[in-house]
Amino acid sequence: MAAIGISGIEKNYGPIPVLRGIDLDIADGEFVVLVGPSGCGKSTLLRLIAGLEAIDRGELRIAGRRVNELAPKDRDLAMVFQSYALYPHMTVADNMSYALRLRRTPKDKVAAALAAASAKLGLERLTERKPRALSGGQRQRVAMGRAIVRHPQAFLFDEPLSNLDARLREQMRFEIRKLHRDLGATSVYVTHDQIEAMTMADRIVAMNEGVIQQVGTPAELYDTPANLFVAGFIGSPAMNVLQGEVVAGEGGTTVRIGGAVLASVSPGTRPGPVTLGVRPERIALTAPGDGATATVELVEPTGLATIVHLDLGGQPVKTFTTERLSLKAGEPVGLRLEAGGLSLFAPETGERLVAAKA
Repeated sequence: MAAIGISGIEKNYGPIPVLRGIDLDIADGEFVVLVGPSGCGKSTLLRLIAGLEAIDRGELRIAGRRVNELAPKDRDLAMVFQSYALYPHMTVADNMSYALRLRRTPKDKVAAALAAASAKLGLERLTERKPRALSGGQRQRVAMGRAIVRHPQAFLFDEPLSNLDARLREQMRFEIRKLHRDLGATSVYVTHDQIEAMTMADRIVAMNEGVIQQVGTPAELYDTPANLFVAGFIGSPAMNVLQGEVVAGEGGTTVRIGGAVLASVSPGTRPGPVTLGVRPERIALTAPGDGATATVELVEPTGLATIVHLDLGGQPVKTFTTERLSLKAGEPVGLRLEAGGLSLFAPETGERLVAAKA
């Protein structure tokens, strides 16, 4: 396996910049997820690593070796695509072993690699079937098995679960993560699904408009988003974003919305207009008059928990609680924030304010 180093990489399609100075170091054996909305450049970056696109500027190193000019076959990487890309006329065994047979690998080694990969992926009884006789999840396992038998330096995953239903995606997330643990393989995984990113990654790379917005562990991006884009993209339900004001007075420095005190913050926080970020589960519902007062707009029971949509001074707010609530639309409730549950962002730039912790 190998580390991947990305330095100042840029990519343009004609006059349109797609990647703008990407710097990223991926450690040997690390599972890194590139996440962001459609068109943010994450799949383009993966294709540059694979060698399927040419790099306009910057340097790409795999295991310390510059590979900008190397053809894909010479980079020793394995890619798993969204579309599976299986040969329909070949059996599972032939699809998985095709690359080894092209290299004229001895038959005994092909058989051993095929048996090991099939066992890891639960495909032992399916090796003589053709793709049309497999489910979507089974086809995706075959695509992963084809990558595993090659023993590459790194695995590249391009939204491999997008074609599966919700239950299969959950199962395959577990299987891919378990496979990574067993192989210790360097893996780069592209998705637009922040749930996949949060549950699978050692580190997440959040991208938008061809720029890396933040790199960190799932907990770091969730708890301390670097800007409003990360705050809104990571988390389900999404972080509440509100407009308020920081006021310094004799009783301390507070954040207010419409005159109501929402929380106390660090005395070093700059007074004036501010954008607030609050995770729905960090808001406690209380009796009217206890904390800031809001009005119930909609209640969404999900079985596991309840999402309550509120109006706070003309601004929408969501709360997320495991309590079974019997609230009605139009009913007033009180809101209180949990300690440390508030993020503050500069209204002008959307960047996180450091001196914001309560």
